[in-house]
Amino acid sequence: MAYYVYLLASRKDGALYVGVTNDLVRRVYEHRTKAVPGFTSKYNIARLVWFEIHDDPISAITREKEVKKWRRAWKVALIERENSGWDDLFETIAR
Repeated sequence: MAYYVYLLASRKDGALYVGVTNDLVRRVYEHRTKAVPGFTSKYNIARLVWFEIHDDPISAITREKEVKKWRRAWKVALIERENSGWDDLFETIAR
C-alpha cells in the first residue's frame, strides 16, 4: 500500500498545509469540498501543489512531521523544485 505526504496551498504565496494519507485522491477531495471543518476549510486551502509517495506509514508520518517543522521558505523551495507554477496537481491524480 502507498502512503502520501502532501502539501496544499490556498494560492501561490498563500497559506500552506502539510498532511499524510493512504488515499491521496479521497483526502484532497475532502479538503476541496470542505468535508471536515478545520484549518484547510477556514483558509480555503485546497490546491494540491506537492506530494511524495512512501511504502510504509511510519516513513510517511516521519516525513510529514519533518516537513511540518520546516521554515516556510524551505517548503516553498520544495514545491517550486517540482511544480514551479504552483499548478493544482489534483487533476493529474484523480483520473
